Amino acid sequence: MLKIIVVSDATGETGERVVRSALTQFGDVAVSVVRCGGVRTPEQVRAVVAEAALRDSLIVHTLVSDNLRKVMLQEARIHAVDAMDLMGPALDRLAFHLGVSPQERPGLLSQLTEAASRRIEAVEFAFRHDDGQRVEELEGAEIVLVGVSRTMKTPTTLYLAYGGWFAANVPIVPGIEPAPALLAVPHDHVFGLVMSAPRLAELRRARAEHLGIPAEGYASLEAVREELVQSQALCQRNGWRRIDVTGKSVEEISREILILGRHETGGGHELD
Repeated sequence: MLKIIVVSDATGETGERVVRSALTQFGDVAVSVVRCGGVRTPEQVRAVVAEAALRDSLIVHTLVSDNLRKVMLQEARIHAVDAMDLMGPALDRLAFHLGVSPQERPGLLSQLTEAASRRIEAVEFAFRHDDGQRVEELEGAEIVLVGVSRTMKTPTTLYLAYGGWFAANVPIVPGIEPAPALLAVPHDHVFGLVMSAPRLAELRRARAEHLGIPAEGYASLEAVREELVQSQALCQRNGWRRIDVTGKSVEEISREILILGRHETGGGHELD
């Protein structure tokens, strides 16, 4: 029986899929496919080739390291083992046409795929938990933003989500106590967004004009100041860190959140 050893410096899943796909063209044949992942040193390569030399074996490898591919070629020649390089020719051709050298980072494809999948889930989470929706599900949030109306909660939440963070936002409404689910969130996951009263009043007036609603009360400087006082008192009472978003972009606000919360080493990835 032919033994096919799939060697990779990552998981070997890609190489195994290629091998099994090719084998379907040969019908019912006696073949054993063995995956050997995590091969990242010359010593490991030599051990694999030595094992393959003990019996009728074919090595199929997807090593991204140029050095390891050279070691594999040399060892295979020494031991008269047939070793087929799936990754090297593709990398060489792409490097020639793109004019860029490959990064040679094992598992990069799976990392990128995982990051893209997480980003999609995070964005969906942000939309489902925008403006206080599904507040009972806040235990699934890594970051929760709170603040009065028009303090940039939604755009900041979405920006964090595009960075792979599971973020939600909950409005602080005067006269209404926070939901128990919000108070149950660890205090270091919650950030209160505040803004200077004149700037917030200006934003609210523009919104009121756009929506055709009365600006009195909602956008008056006196009402805005009172809401901000209540918001900051709520944050202080619950140990929520406050971030002044006046004149800042969502990128700046997000970075400040990640730095304050030390989230840069958590589940998402560092924002560009």
